[in-house]
Amino acid sequence: MSQLVYACLMAMDRDQVLRDAAALLSRKSTATMDEVARAAGIGRATLHRHFAGRDALVRALEDLGIREFEVAFDNARLDEGTAVEALRRLVAEAEPNAELLAFLVTENQLFEGDQVNEGWARLDARVTALFRRGQEEGDIRIDLSPAWLTEALYGLIGSCAWAVMDGRVAAKDFQYMIIELLLGGARRSVEK
Repeated sequence: MSQLVYACLMAMDRDQVLRDAAALLSRKSTATMDEVARAAGIGRATLHRHFAGRDALVRALEDLGIREFEVAFDNARLDEGTAVEALRRLVAEAEPNAELLAFLVTENQLFEGDQVNEGWARLDARVTALFRRGQEEGDIRIDLSPAWLTEALYGLIGSCAWAVMDGRVAAKDFQYMIIELLLGGARRSVEK
């Protein structure tokens, strides 16, 4: 087997291990490395060949998450149509990886110190620009900063992912609930 074929197989295996780890850790953030290995269908030694410890695993999950969300952002075509239309597409594209985002945004170690992944800044800039454009178009309220709206979007995606995982919310309502709460707010409109 050529080195290139072997490297590709190892990368695919590694990504599958990461996806299995993300599925477990999004449901049980305190899972041990043994539990992660079992969830991935591999031995602990194999897991440690890929990731030296929990910190390395979490950092690899972060890289995977950033890559996945950059693809979702690209697929959402954020520059096409109105900002509200683009936001709807973004939530739809983010849904398949919402559990991973839910896990990552609660991992404080990812946002401490000097080693914050620059990928978060790229993602934040894209979403913030989308909200700013929506404000300029007159479709998104201007009394809330684009930076805050970005954080609120991440929080809603993560919270909805948990609610769906726990069975408290129907998966079919994921996009609707996020968009309606983010754009409409929680205040009931009363006709006068």
